[in-house]
Amino acid sequence: MIHIPRLNHPVRLAVLLSGSGTTLENLLDRSADGRLRASVRVVIASKSNAYGLERARQAGVPHAVVERKALPDADRFNDALHAELAHHEFDLIVMAGFLSPIQLRGRYTHRAMNIHPALIPAFSGKGFYGARVHEAAIAAGVKLSGCTVHFADDEYDHGPIILQGSVPVLDDDDASQLAARVHGVENELYPQAIQLWGDGRLAIDGRRVRILP
Repeated sequence: MIHIPRLNHPVRLAVLLSGSGTTLENLLDRSADGRLRASVRVVIASKSNAYGLERARQAGVPHAVVERKALPDADRFNDALHAELAHHEFDLIVMAGFLSPIQLRGRYTHRAMNIHPALIPAFSGKGFYGARVHEAAIAAGVKLSGCTVHFADDEYDHGPIILQGSVPVLDDDDASQLAARVHGVENELYPQAIQLWGDGRLAIDGRRVRILP
C-alpha cells in the first residue's frame, strides 16, 4: 500500500486545461476564501484560445501554452509539456478539462489528478469528453450519472478512483441540463480530493484508493 505523505503547507497546484477554465475558477475561489488549503502556481493550456488562460491572467497566476496541434505527436507534446512543468514549483498536477494525452514518465505518479464527468468506467476513455459524455449517458438510458476524481495515469480516465458523486438523469434532460447538474458535484468533489491528498489521507492499494481517518 502506498501512502501519500502529508504536506506542511497549502497544496501547490499546476492546473492543466484546454477550455473555458470553470474548474480553475472554482479552485481559485475556494483557495482565496479558505475553503481549500491550496494555491494555483501555474496554468498550462493545450490550446492557445483556451479562456482558462484569461482567467489565470485575471487572477495573476503564471500561465503558458503548450499547443498540442503545433507538435507532431504525443511524445513531442509531452516533451514540451514536461519542459514547461519543470520551470515551476508545485506539488500536484490537476487536470481541469485537459483534452491532450499526458505521459507521467515516472515523475508524477500519484501526483496528478483528473476529473471526469461520468461514473468511471462508464462513458469514459478516448473520445468521451464534454457534451459527448452526457449525450451518451442519456442515450444509454441510465438513471444515474455523476463525476469521478481519480489519479491520472498514461491512459485516458483510467487511474485509481479517489471520489465519485452521483446525480439523477431525468426523463426530460438534455446534455446541457445534465452537464450543469454534474458540474455542481464536480465543484465540491475536486477540492475535497485535493485536500485529502494534501492532508496525507489517501492510500493506494492496487486499483483502490483508501481514505484514511
